[in-house]
Amino acid sequence: MVDEIKVARIRNGTVIDHISPGQGLNVLKILGVNENTISSTVIVGMHVSSNKMASKLKDIVKIEDRELDQSTVDKIALISPDATIVIIRDYYVAKKFKVEIGDHVTGLARCSNPNCITNKGEPICPEFDVISRNPPVLRCSYCERILSNISDNLL
Repeated sequence: MVDEIKVARIRNGTVIDHISPGQGLNVLKILGVNENTISSTVIVGMHVSSNKMASKLKDIVKIEDRELDQSTVDKIALISPDATIVIIRDYYVAKKFKVEIGDHVTGLARCSNPNCITNKGEPICPEFDVISRNPPVLRCSYCERILSNISDNLL
């Protein structure tokens, strides 16, 4: 017997689907969602069965009355490169797309090297070269440190 959980549709908002298993809470962090900042419905499913994901599991986040800006989408791509963004308007899919990581990332994460020029109070925006897209691996353009644990270093 397969257990199935049915979740109500949202009228307007965003569904972030195919999130890497275990990253749903980090997506909420990127969205700035906590008990003090949200007045709309937020639904989080973690380790949900998926036929499309290699691991056969995924996380999913639904947030009502909110559409994501490009910077937020780019941050999600850094922690979950297979994620899909679905914009819902009046209960229908208005737009659906996969997140993408470019060749260069600017201003989305901080370098993990405390001695990097970007962490010394200088007016320099952190920049990274993308070494790998899946899994995401970033190298600082200034000190060349490989960024480990991207989710802990997002701005």
